Amino acid sequence: MQLQVFLLALVAVLPHVLAQSPIFGQCVPTAVTTTTATTTKTTSTTSKTTSSTTKTSTTKSSTTPTKSSTTTTKSTTTTSASGTAACTVTAIAQVSSATASCTSIVISNLAVPSATTLNLSKLKAGTTVTFEGKTTFAFTDWDSDLIDIGGEDITIQGAAGHIIDGNGQAWWDGQGSNGGVTNSHRPDHFITLKSTGTSLLQNLHIQNWPVHCFDITGSSGTTITGLTLDNSAGNAPNAASDGLPAAHNSDGFDVSSSNNMIITSTTVINQDDCVAVTSGNNITVSNMVCNGGHGLSIGSIGGKSNNNVSDVLFTNSVVMNSQNGARIKTNSGTTGTVTNIEWSNIQLSNISMYGIDIQQDYLNGGPTGTPTNGVIINGITMSNITGTAASDAQNYFILCGSGSCSNFDFVNVAITGGKNDSCNFTPTEGNFKCT
Repeated sequence: MQLQVFLLALVAVLPHVLAQSPIFGQCVPTAVTTTTATTTKTTSTTSKTTSSTTKTSTTKSSTTPTKSSTTTTKSTTTTSASGTAACTVTAIAQVSSATASCTSIVISNLAVPSATTLNLSKLKAGTTVTFEGKTTFAFTDWDSDLIDIGGEDITIQGAAGHIIDGNGQAWWDGQGSNGGVTNSHRPDHFITLKSTGTSLLQNLHIQNWPVHCFDITGSSGTTITGLTLDNSAGNAPNAASDGLPAAHNSDGFDVSSSNNMIITSTTVINQDDCVAVTSGNNITVSNMVCNGGHGLSIGSIGGKSNNNVSDVLFTNSVVMNSQNGARIKTNSGTTGTVTNIEWSNIQLSNISMYGIDIQQDYLNGGPTGTPTNGVIINGITMSNITGTAASDAQNYFILCGSGSCSNFDFVNVAITGGKNDSCNFTPTEGNFKCT
């Protein structure tokens, strides 16, 4: 009985004893509080890191659904380190959303379907478009363009190993834009370009275009550099070309109504003009390799909406295995002006028709043989134009209309190998002789 009383008394006082204990007393909460504070600080830091991680995760998370849910309607969108929106286009249906919302666009292994234009004509100012992988085009019986490009301060470029293939074999029949039997219609041009501001096309590899690779109209301040245009597959005849090269009218660059442009450091392998400037001013073409076509040309001039071209320089280039070297062609019975045009440091080899060709009787179907004088040609300089023509070619052919040619200056012009030169106008300056 006494023991029971003792135990009850002990139970009554034990909480008070424990409350004063150095192990279970006030020090423990203090220590825990300190630890908790430290833990809280650490947790806060961890929380900050976690928050950052969560932010990154959120960005990734929001991108993934976009990619999966918009394969056919929207481009995949990511954010670059600089904060610029970047869109990757893998299907034609994604193009419009990409051009409307992004300033960095990647065209990746895109197959453009029949009767469809790859429309990049309304790029936002400052947009960069990069082609990667292989871009292809399905055959269609129509006369539209296959790629339209336009914008201000834009950059169009190719990633390493990319190819833009125009599927020209589907249209080639030896006739080009002159008719043909393969189909009733074909693309007008492979690529149209209308760029302003300070725009740049660089490092593109383009092959097998149907007709006329680049149509550059209404452009200014644009530089084109480091391109390879390879239409060599069109040199061989096919079943529809009647023994002629299958590709025809395959101009590399057709430039009109454009100014302050540079085309440089580019290789063109084709069956027509390497570069043809039909109107515009302040255009420089340099460091070109032109193989298999019709040379570095002005024209044809006349009979178009703009028939004036001035201040064009072709320089430091090679023209080989081509029909012509340096060329001016004006259309018979038309009017216009050709002023201040220069070719300098041009090396020719294996020219099959004319080393230098200036003719004012031109028609697309063939020259008339009778020059007209409605297009005035004034201020033509040829300097350091050297090389060889084939034995059945002519080194020089100049056929001017009555009184329509003036101020030709030919210095150090020496083309050999051809025969029967023909000139009805002799340059007034320089040491040139047409024999």
